[in-house]
Amino acid sequence: MLKTIDSLGDLTGKKVLVRSDLNVPLDGTTITDDGRVRASVATIEKLLAAGASVIVTAHLGRPKGEPEAKYSLAPAAARLAELLGKPVTLADDLVGPSAKATVAALQPGQVAMLENVRFDARETSKVDEEREALAAELAAFADVFVSDGFGVVHRKQASVYDIAKVLPAAAGLLVQKEVESLSKAVTDPARPYVVVLGGSKVSDKLGVIANLLTKADRILIGGGMVFTFLKAKGFEVGKSLLEEDQLDTVRGYLATAEEKGVEIVLPTDILAATGFAADAEFDVVAADAIPADRIGLDIGPDSAALFASKIVDAKTIVWNGPMGVFEFPAFAGGTKAVAQAMIDSDGFSVVGGGDSAAAVRILGFDEAGFGHISTGGGASLELLEGKVLPGLAVLEG
Repeated sequence: MLKTIDSLGDLTGKKVLVRSDLNVPLDGTTITDDGRVRASVATIEKLLAAGASVIVTAHLGRPKGEPEAKYSLAPAAARLAELLGKPVTLADDLVGPSAKATVAALQPGQVAMLENVRFDARETSKVDEEREALAAELAAFADVFVSDGFGVVHRKQASVYDIAKVLPAAAGLLVQKEVESLSKAVTDPARPYVVVLGGSKVSDKLGVIANLLTKADRILIGGGMVFTFLKAKGFEVGKSLLEEDQLDTVRGYLATAEEKGVEIVLPTDILAATGFAADAEFDVVAADAIPADRIGLDIGPDSAALFASKIVDAKTIVWNGPMGVFEFPAFAGGTKAVAQAMIDSDGFSVVGGGDSAAAVRILGFDEAGFGHISTGGGASLELLEGKVLPGLAVLEG
């Protein structure tokens, strides 16, 4: 059982270090999808209402363990301030002079943010002592720690894992909600239990597929990964994305599914394009007749209707990965069909973070139409695999 904020006792006058997930997509300094910032607000507001001051730590992008201006948390701090309706003071560093002065000046009811935690190479170090040293420096700023960055709880990192062993620690509201929602879909799902998997590579989802073959009633396969399934069945896939080294694994999945009575649903038609481009010419072709000089960029209209029919009667639906290159309007139809079918279903639906969550927002769907939209792609996948996540295990009490 995860320890909750309420287990931390009276927070009046306490400084709380909160690990949020503010890893948002940027166009220059403009946030193109603020979903993760919005998801971080509830926990911060709860802590402020309890009389605490809040110190936010987070990462953005993949800096190489040293400061890079393009990965500054400044855009996230500005957006968080707008959502909270109060200033968020951003320190110029993580544990240096600016951070120390910023934290020292912090009063109850105020919010500060430390600069990108991945500007310090110790955050992601494989050496325990290096991570522990950074965690100790962060711990010196606060009285308690709240873990609310679900997108990183599968990582054994200083600001996620090691810090929780130094300070009294608890899960934030977002992490609680994520774990409850995903557990509902994994441990005792209402049936029929339907899983929709897409995205580019089979290899990204090997553990998930293996685990779901023991749990799901139906698995619908789309996205770039579908072409490895089609090739495994002996079909021509042209220039479509293909992982030759996974063909035997996929054949094994198909055999296991048949043996266990799990329905694997593959597309019946494909949008086969002349190239990978938004304006590429394309034709709708049968899934077993993709021309050798074409690349599949989406499931076809018949497949979209088929997938929708396999979703609408489900009582539990988990979706991870788009059906096609949804960023190109001509190839967004399959992804739109899946999202709409989930909304139309009476079942409990989970959108598994990453590109799927982005697609929901970019394609204009009402987020309220889904049971839960996860903020963590990798963490969601590992929970669906049945793995133990270090950032969660350290919060159990």
